Amino acid sequence: MSVYKLVCPHCHGKMRIRTSDGVHIFLRVAYLQCVHEGCGWACRAQFEMTHELSPSGMPNPAIDLPLAPKALRLEARRRPTTDHQMDLTGLE
Repeated sequence: MSVYKLVCPHCHGKMRIRTSDGVHIFLRVAYLQCVHEGCGWACRAQFEMTHELSPSGMPNPAIDLPLAPKALRLEARRRPTTDHQMDLTGLE
């Protein structure tokens, strides 16, 4: 199972997902909160599936996600697979 590494942009402490809602099959809205008691910052975030990197072995005909451009697919292959955490710091 993968774990998102969520870091508070204010205090650089850990953040947790308090709750989330599925808006669409490709979009999930999450409500985050910093776990550092002195900070307590909270925000809303969106996690969206944007491109297909490799086709499914059991495709659903109702799913229509664009194939990622070649450069994006190559970049995804070069990323190390030993770290299963996504660092969301610096994303805007």
